[in-house]
Amino acid sequence: MRVIRSFILLLGVAIAAAGCAQQPVAYMAYPTAGMQGIDGVVYGMGGPYAPAPIGGPYASAPMGGLYGASPYGGLYGYAPAAGGYAPAAGEGYYTLDSGDRLRIVVFGQDGLTNSYVVGAGGYIDMPLIGSVPSRGLTIDQLASRISDKLRDGYIREPHVAVEIEAYRPFFILGEVAAPGQYPYVANMTAETAVAIAGGFTARASRKTVILNRNYYGRPIRMAVPLAFPLRPGDTINVQERWF
Repeated sequence: MRVIRSFILLLGVAIAAAGCAQQPVAYMAYPTAGMQGIDGVVYGMGGPYAPAPIGGPYASAPMGGLYGASPYGGLYGYAPAAGGYAPAAGEGYYTLDSGDRLRIVVFGQDGLTNSYVVGAGGYIDMPLIGSVPSRGLTIDQLASRISDKLRDGYIREPHVAVEIEAYRPFFILGEVAAPGQYPYVANMTAETAVAIAGGFTARASRKTVILNRNYYGRPIRMAVPLAFPLRPGDTINVQERWF
């Protein structure tokens, strides 16, 4: 009798497990330093978006992976507690590249205070200190680098502030009315970019677009929804629909 009861118990557990396996994986919130991950949710442990501890394209590794929730924001930047796509990381984490126009203020030094453009080689050219490598730096890092150069034989205690006057442009190609290069607008999405380029053509695929982005010195290419937030320097390609 005891053997029969044990068999029935094991059978019940197996049936319950099979039933659970057929249920869809529930979404779960994934908080990171008071903020949530992309869309405010990730799939359950082990799923395609699981928060792997190290790396992986969807992992929440310290550097974020492609979709990670790092201080640098991954592709999506920080997401608010309510979820949803987030705008690209703020200027504190935005990294400079060719085409960015900067306002650099050296307090008490009118001859150095001016607007500067990051050139094709990734440098800005300033009086006294010459070329300053800028590509890949945040504005705070660039201010610190300029201060160090000025302190080296020019100004005893320089005070430098850097702000972005104009972001580098974005590019949109493919099935839009007016493909080309356009000024970046803060908080813009792929849908905004399409509108700026005159809207879709009659043959355009309107569900996703192809994004090309330089991600920490590494080019990436991926299909993204229209609500996806853009960053300066992005290239969007609107594909032709199949039917």
